[in-house]
Amino acid sequence: MPVSSLTDLSASQKEDLVASLAAMVVGSTGGEMSADALSAVAKEAGCDLSGAMASLFASVVDKSGGLEKFTLAPGGGGGGGGGGGGGGGGAAEEEKEEEPEEEEMEAPAVDMFGGDDGGDY
Repeated sequence: MPVSSLTDLSASQKEDLVASLAAMVVGSTGGEMSADALSAVAKEAGCDLSGAMASLFASVVDKSGGLEKFTLAPGGGGGGGGGGGGGGGGAAEEEKEEEPEEEEMEAPAVDMFGGDDGGDY
């Protein structure tokens, strides 16, 4: 979702943004990814970050294998738009109705000069 103005964000969206940016700052400086570190960065920036949100983001970034794996490079991820609906199993397989094949009719050969003899010019 593109953000055109920070004033349009809800309080929870702002907190998500603060936590994400704090995680990027801590991760890019090589610091330990912890709730305390994220909270300290947010506090220095003059933002509010709850302990629960700081702990959640620190845990997720840490469990994902670090900031590099948590934040993919541009064009490195992206969804495929979701998968198809899950099947209900093989027992309830639908029978496909065969459609009759349409026979292609060839256009009749016509002499462009109107003759019916079919011979050479």
